[in-house]
Amino acid sequence: MNDCFICKKHAGHIQTSGIPIYEDEYVYVGHIDQSGNPTYLGHLMIDLKRHVPTLGDMNMEEAKAFGVIMARVSKALMECEEAEHIYSLVSGNPVPHLHMHLVPRYPNTPKQYWGPNAVYDWEKAPMGNDEEVIQLCTRIKTYLESHPNE
Repeated sequence: MNDCFICKKHAGHIQTSGIPIYEDEYVYVGHIDQSGNPTYLGHLMIDLKRHVPTLGDMNMEEAKAFGVIMARVSKALMECEEAEHIYSLVSGNPVPHLHMHLVPRYPNTPKQYWGPNAVYDWEKAPMGNDEEVIQLCTRIKTYLESHPNE
């Protein structure tokens, strides 16, 4: 798809913040990009590599890879970043290429800021610059590589 942001990203036409955390023939995991602005640390995206708009459009191999990496990355966020809860969201409205947002909730987040979008509104939310995003991505990537069966 010539005008798809995610397809352009995977083709190398768009540079995003952080480093690739995980990639195989079906999925890609990276940190969300806020165009150089501080971002909520740990807000990750799992992209399906093939251009399909919804969960129901995946084939079974893609679905298996998507589900397994979702669980592994969620566990890595809990182990490495001490997240107490992981929100997941698939919308597909603004970008009709299947991708899932994983957003950690960290300890001591007040209940009024619980939710995948609300965590951004907390004044003490762990926001970071590109260097901090790279450090977080490296920790998650290292965890996944050292725990291949988890």
